[in-house]
Amino acid sequence: MSAMLQRGRVIQDPALVRTLFNDRRMSILWLAARIWLGYQWVEAALHKVENPAWTVTGEALKGFWTAAVQVPAEGRPPISFDWYRSFIQFLLDAQAYTWFAKVVVFGELFVGIALILGAFTGIAAFFGALMNWNFMMAGSASINPLLFVISLGLVMAWKIAGYIGLDYFLLPLVGTPWGWVTQVRRSTPASETENVKT
Repeated sequence: MSAMLQRGRVIQDPALVRTLFNDRRMSILWLAARIWLGYQWVEAALHKVENPAWTVTGEALKGFWTAAVQVPAEGRPPISFDWYRSFIQFLLDAQAYTWFAKVVVFGELFVGIALILGAFTGIAAFFGALMNWNFMMAGSASINPLLFVISLGLVMAWKIAGYIGLDYFLLPLVGTPWGWVTQVRRSTPASETENVKT
């Protein structure tokens, strides 16, 4: 993320970007953002966990989706994009709210816990941002834009965002998916590699 070679010329990231997303000293900033964001997700999930309309029937999500797909006679509909409205309508018609509501509740809870603990922070922040994006697409602004921006920051700072947290232990232990591919290539004998290429 810090440099790129283009036409024989090295293009560097600005010093502020390198510091903000790669310097371990900034992990204290990301710790504060991570814990606050995690708390928001856990709090949102806990309001839903004990509500049967979320965890049993899915009626709460059905109500949210039904309101979101409505097109008023005057003014703007909650969902601005027809393709997204069609997608939500498809989920309503398939009665996906019965199981999808549980995904929302426990997704919020797991994202919040992972962010607070600093466990796989980049992945947790990505799925949090994905949920925020879907809430915004469905017409629910609230604080979702702010949560989305903080999540994107955590995704970009994934190497240091969980440094003060479980990622300090998890990232060296587990590694990264692209690191696994490199290890597999290195550990595969040359004869097997040649067979795969042909």
